[in-house]
This record gives sequence, C-alpha cells and structure tokens, in this order.
Amino acid sequence: MSDTTKYTSKLSGAKILVIGGTSGIGFAVAEASLECGAHVIISSSQESRVETCIERLSTAYPSPKGRVSGHICDLSSPNMEEDIKSLFSKTGQLDHIVFTAGDKLEIIPIHEANLENIQQAGMVRFFAPLLVAKHGSQKLSPGPASSITLTTGAVSQRPNKGWSIMASYATGLHGMIRNLALDLAPMRVNLVSPGAVATEFWNAMSQEQFQQIREKTESEGTTTGKMGQPSDVAEAYLYSMKDWNCTGTVINTNGGSLLLGP
Repeated sequence: MSDTTKYTSKLSGAKILVIGGTSGIGFAVAEASLECGAHVIISSSQESRVETCIERLSTAYPSPKGRVSGHICDLSSPNMEEDIKSLFSKTGQLDHIVFTAGDKLEIIPIHEANLENIQQAGMVRFFAPLLVAKHGSQKLSPGPASSITLTTGAVSQRPNKGWSIMASYATGLHGMIRNLALDLAPMRVNLVSPGAVATEFWNAMSQEQFQQIREKTESEGTTTGKMGQPSDVAEAYLYSMKDWNCTGTVINTNGGSLLLGP
C-alpha cells in the first residue's frame, strides 16, 4: 500500500498560468509547480524568452515535458487589454493564475512626475494585474480550489524616500486583492510581498554593485542574514494556491526586513 499524498498532491493535474514566468520568481514558481505535478503555461512579452524558458524547464524536468507550454503577452503595450484577452483565448480552462511580471522600476522624484510617466509606471505592475483578474477569472474553474496570486513588494509596507509613485501602486495592490477576493468569490485572490530577492532584476548593474547591495542587505536588512532566493519565495505562491482557506491575504516573504528599523 502506498502512502497517502493529500498534501503533496494538491496541485497534481492542476493547470497553472504563470505570467512573468520566464525568469526570477516566476520561473521558480513554474519549476515548483511542475514538481508538484501541475501543467504549467508560461507567458512573457517576448517569444524568444518563452521558447528559451520552455526549453530550460523541459531539460530540467524531462518527464513532464508535455506539461509545459507558453504564449506571448505584451503587458507594456497600449493594446494591453487586447493582448490579455488573446492570451486567455489560448490557455483554455485554468485552475490558478500567478502574476509575477514586472518591468524596469520607474523611480521618479515626485517633483518630476507628470500624468504620462505616472501612468506608464503602473502599466505592468498595477493596471495589468487588474485586467488579468478581469479576464482570467472567466477562465478559472469555479470554487475555492481556484486562485489568482498577484505580486507587490516590501515598499508597500515600508516607505522609501523617492518612491512615492511606485509605492502608491505597490500599496494599491493590497486593496485590489481584498476587493477582488469579494468580487470574484468563491474563487480566491491573494498577494505575495517579497523583499529583496536575488534574481535577474539586478543584471542591469555590475557584479560589484550587486555584491555591495547583497552584502548590505544580508548584514543590515534582514534578520536571517540572507538575501531572498527565488526557490524560497516560490513557496509563498505554492501556499497561496494550495490553501483553499486563504483569500484576500498578503503573504510576506522578506527575511524579516520589516522587523528592522529604517
């Protein structure tokens, strides 16, 4: 007789869309979902990145090769909503949607802000997830077994000087998921709030610059003494999908950074 697997098999056979799944936290969520026996659909803005991601996942996980697919969706386009609708026309029925997509952070001093750059700063990180919830919820299986998990950041809970615009969007996601959890019930909607995580996000700077940030983060910015890793943060998204009793909730994964002084 084999062991019962009511906990480890909870995502087995589930169909999960990871928007922003070609790198960083999203890629780790895709890996973890495959390990849990799920079917994974990756979405990103560039076809080459989607193809490379599918190849990487298929190489790392050869047995579930047929359980990985992908589609492009440009969330920075003025035609964003049409792209999102097109994406969901290709996915078929889903069990979970995970949104980890991001773009270059627009750290705009408040005195240099105007309506155009304020709107642009929120395209991918605020307007896109709201429209994903609008259209994606129509593709989710009804009931609390289905979920949407969005992503914010620690700036939504601890202000940083000069971050007024990005913090407004990041904090706004807290209210978004609470209200979506009501509007889309009994389907569930949650939010993951990571602190600093060692992902490709930092590739725009030199290795020396990143190492300085990492050392400062680990010595002064966490209680764990470690910068977050995508493979650890991915567990928060698995929890959001697997706990059918969790909705309208912000899940923090920041190494204890919010416990420390500014």
